[in-house]
Amino acid sequence: MLSIDVAVLLGVIVVLRLRRRVEARSRRDERMTVLIVLALGIVLAPTELGRGFADVLGQLVGSVSRAGQ
Repeated sequence: MLSIDVAVLLGVIVVLRLRRRVEARSRRDERMTVLIVLALGIVLAPTELGRGFADVLGQLVGSVSRAGQ
């Protein structure tokens, strides 16, 4: 079974989104990028909130992967 670290996945998504051309972005697209970057910051932060957020995301990903089997 493949295991992906949530922080690494969010980091890859941020890099891919920031590589796009700036002129082609809508306000909604910019807001989504900001939300993803904030989520990455929370996941990487060594606080209780960051650990709790990582636990919730891990449970969500686990339930989605179990539902797909």
